Amino acid sequence: MARYTGADCRLCRREGSKLFLKGDRCYSDKCGVEKRPYPPGMAGKKRPRESEYRVQLREKQKAKRVYGILEKQFRNYYEMASRQSGITGENLLRVLERRLDNVVYRLGFAVSRDEARQSVRHGHISVNGRRVDIPSYRVRPGDTVAVAEKAQDFTRIKAALISSGKIEVPGWLEVDVEKLSGKVLDMPHRNQIDTALREQLIVELYSK
Repeated sequence: MARYTGADCRLCRREGSKLFLKGDRCYSDKCGVEKRPYPPGMAGKKRPRESEYRVQLREKQKAKRVYGILEKQFRNYYEMASRQSGITGENLLRVLERRLDNVVYRLGFAVSRDEARQSVRHGHISVNGRRVDIPSYRVRPGDTVAVAEKAQDFTRIKAALISSGKIEVPGWLEVDVEKLSGKVLDMPHRNQIDTALREQLIVELYSK
């Protein structure tokens, strides 16, 4: 499976904002954006030439990097969203938020989406009592997402719960910290998605 294996802080610097890809590091003075607030590379400190296309492209790249998705899968999500009724941009965010790795992160069972993705792949997460090891699995209202019994004593999950105070559980989810489980109450609405994205720019880019 293709995936990005480079430095996460490099991605944040490229987009010029914190994408919160490294968990606690993003909240500390070790954050790459704080230390070097300019894009990576020899030309990083030069002022880029602004254009409508560049703004739209950067917004699409930011969305891909926040959710840890490569181009082909992201394009498939956009096409799926465009076929649904309603506003395409909001539909796209709704599809991305319902990914199982994102839900595990939102519930506070991992300090980052990368860590949540790894937990899912290793079989540490169950949905409705059944193990699911596909990070892109889309949850539905009424689903129960829980940490598998064999993984409940893992140090990384306990550490994530300690750090989860920095992450507010959105209203479309409900978490039971003692049971290490959460429930999907509803489909996510735009005002419940705190990801700083201008989704309309992504729609404009793909509509060309």
